Amino acid sequence: MAAGVVLLGAGVAIAQPAEGTASFRVFLKGSAIGGEEATVRRTPAGITITSNGRLAPPLDLVTRQFVLRYDTNWRPLDLTVNAVTRGAGLSIKTTFADGKATSEITQAGAPITKTDTITPDTLVLPNLFFSAYEALAMRLASIPDGSSFPAYIAPQAEITVKQNARSTQKVETARRVIDVRTYALTFRNPGTPLDAIVWTDETGRLLKFEVPAQSLIFVREDLASVATRALLVSREGDVSVRIPGNGFNLAGTLSQPSGPPPTESKGRYPAIVLVGGSGQTDRDETVAGIAVFGLLASPLADAGYYVLRYDKRGVGQSGGRTETATLQDFAEDVRAMVQFLRKRKDVDPKRIVLFGHSEGTLVSLLAASRDEDLAGVVLAAGPSDTGGELVLEQQQYLLGRMNLPDAERATRIDLQKRIQAAVLGQGTWDDIPEPLMRQANTAWFQSFLRFTPASVMSKVKQPLLILHGDIDRQVPVHHADRLAELARARKKSPAEAVQVVKLDGVNHLLVKGKTGDLEEYGSLAGKGLDPRVAPTTIEWLAKVLAARR
Repeated sequence: MAAGVVLLGAGVAIAQPAEGTASFRVFLKGSAIGGEEATVRRTPAGITITSNGRLAPPLDLVTRQFVLRYDTNWRPLDLTVNAVTRGAGLSIKTTFADGKATSEITQAGAPITKTDTITPDTLVLPNLFFSAYEALAMRLASIPDGSSFPAYIAPQAEITVKQNARSTQKVETARRVIDVRTYALTFRNPGTPLDAIVWTDETGRLLKFEVPAQSLIFVREDLASVATRALLVSREGDVSVRIPGNGFNLAGTLSQPSGPPPTESKGRYPAIVLVGGSGQTDRDETVAGIAVFGLLASPLADAGYYVLRYDKRGVGQSGGRTETATLQDFAEDVRAMVQFLRKRKDVDPKRIVLFGHSEGTLVSLLAASRDEDLAGVVLAAGPSDTGGELVLEQQQYLLGRMNLPDAERATRIDLQKRIQAAVLGQGTWDDIPEPLMRQANTAWFQSFLRFTPASVMSKVKQPLLILHGDIDRQVPVHHADRLAELARARKKSPAEAVQVVKLDGVNHLLVKGKTGDLEEYGSLAGKGLDPRVAPTTIEWLAKVLAARR
């Protein structure tokens, strides 16, 4: 045994894993190529792992029988494999005794016998028979970080594996929340070390085995579902909810307020709906590792508000499809959120506010224009121009930062203008590359290009808080001033019905930055929201909602 390698068994009784069968899926370079069904059983003699499965080319493996047995001290007893690989039969029978692994191998009819020296409690991890990693998952909790342990890549040779670090997280599936432990490992193969990540559940059973360098993932079915999401931010008292939409359900998280409701509100709390930006936006509005809404929900709830955030239709655990969805459709989804809150006996239906971020400001304005009973709207990092004008403004900024001749910049801007004209039916798709046409010719993009904040704002009666970072490069800060002008131009709108707050040094994600450019986002992962965002919102809410009691 190499120096520094931990003997995992060392006379210690076997851990008590959860018994039962689990189904796994295998993905290679993003494509599903098959799966395995693994069963773990405890017996008086120890642990038995069995499985069968099928992997498509390029791995090309059919497992008819896999049996791996360990004794009560985590010493391997024997391994049996009957499989077909690339059309040829494969049989492995390995027995473990006296520090030796003796294997009888038959592949394509040719028998081989070999003996390897091993550590008595080595982990047996034959290549491509992923159910063997159930034993790895069960044993990792007892291995100190930074330690190495032996693994026998049956029937080839023994190597060492180093456990580099561990972490925890919560993952919500369609059925439950799983407390996940994640382990970062390095397999010290001869020649090139290989990094891997192992996920386990609360019982020590395997959830996922991933080799990033090979784009290989072996994952349990419940974790592989598109409805599964990481709980990057969780708060005690958060409740998962399902809200009826137009023919489908929208999934969200309702954060419950701290403290008793105001005495004058007859036991009812005010509430706020968080409305996310463009794209595949989940309920936490996670961008570049920053959970914008997940971070915002907690201080708002602590201040005494119900806070509802949700996965956009077709995203995460929400149903519905996005192919034909428009901004108007997304506004109807927001109204479904509002109706859900109004039906609760502990929510004051007269004190519900929308908080829209980025594109969510447009959706919130639409929803508010159709529902005068809403108490107010927060517009955070929202545009004041039509979608078409904003796209051209963003493109010109990006082109200005590129080392391109003026003629090339002009050509690209002209192409964008022709694409937008075609989407709006004011031009043709002639000479526009087909990939660009497929990307742009959508119901959402058409509704975005047509959206005119000035027109919608004139129909919005509610008080507005306009929040904007002064280094926002996606929607520059001058849009805040223009939105305020539009809001103050409304009929019967007193000046105090509009408040504008500009946050110095804050980017489009409402996070402190240096440049505000998109390229900077990756370096900000893990940062919190600017500390002024929540208090500013809470102060404004208190002022606006006081008049609604």
